[in-house]
Amino acid sequence: MLEFDVPANLAKQAYTREDVCRMLGISGPQLRGWQRQGFLPSSGQFTFSDLIAVKTLAKLRENRVPPKQIARALASLKRKLSGVERPLAELRIVSDGKTITVQVAGQKMEAITGQLLFDFETSELRSVKTLKDKSDAGAGVQRAQAEHWFQRGLALEEAGAPIREVIEAYRKAVELNPHAAGALVNLGTIYYHMGKLADAEAHYQAAVKADPRYPLAHFNAGNLYDERGELDRAREHYQTALRLDPAYADAHYNIALLYEKTGDFLKAQHHWKSYLKLDPASSWAQIARKQLDKLRQATIVRGTGK
Repeated sequence: MLEFDVPANLAKQAYTREDVCRMLGISGPQLRGWQRQGFLPSSGQFTFSDLIAVKTLAKLRENRVPPKQIARALASLKRKLSGVERPLAELRIVSDGKTITVQVAGQKMEAITGQLLFDFETSELRSVKTLKDKSDAGAGVQRAQAEHWFQRGLALEEAGAPIREVIEAYRKAVELNPHAAGALVNLGTIYYHMGKLADAEAHYQAAVKADPRYPLAHFNAGNLYDERGELDRAREHYQTALRLDPAYADAHYNIALLYEKTGDFLKAQHHWKSYLKLDPASSWAQIARKQLDKLRQATIVRGTGK
């Protein structure tokens, strides 16, 4: 939970709109706007948890994070993390102006994608670090140029360069080698982060077409469709990723969540178990075990007719 400079004996008090504005230095219209957007309760009384949420919102907006991006991050966190109902108040959420991150079990996670930024990655979307090319067409020089632009795109992305420069580099890689599935995946991921889901879908599907046996392209496509609520399409891509790479831990994790959504608890349990075999010790394994235990208890209750 976020640290907040209020004495502990005040934590259970109720605060008025005027109290909140005075304590946190925000305007009444801004506070009402956040309520209209669904970030805060619509009542005129606020709890200590609401104060934490307001402080987090103020910091995110101070870093020029758009409200739509905040909304997507909160929806993703509630979907990804079992038991979290009010991410703004329950989690440590920060932003550098480009990426919203959250502390989960001592590790930093990107809020929208679910990607862990340290050690083990359970990402909702990931980028490629090596250009994948299955084309035999085109001269070696041209493919070398494509690799050059791909690596330049990676370097620009990691250096925090303007996104238009990163996109231009990856596009040049694709122009030089239309079968460069890695560059297509990275472009799709950039467009996903920008909220341009149609463009992201087009690039992921182009990557799948360029290399149908590329697990990451199917995985990222599955995550996009999962976010859009197209669960049948999401499931197909997750299943393909796992058929191509049965040890794809992230795909087991995400499809387990999907099967929970659709009520197929036996399949969800199967994939949670598979995930835990591949990743028995990370912080994500703790979440997987909780989900598996919850499903086992639900199965026992249904079996006893309670």
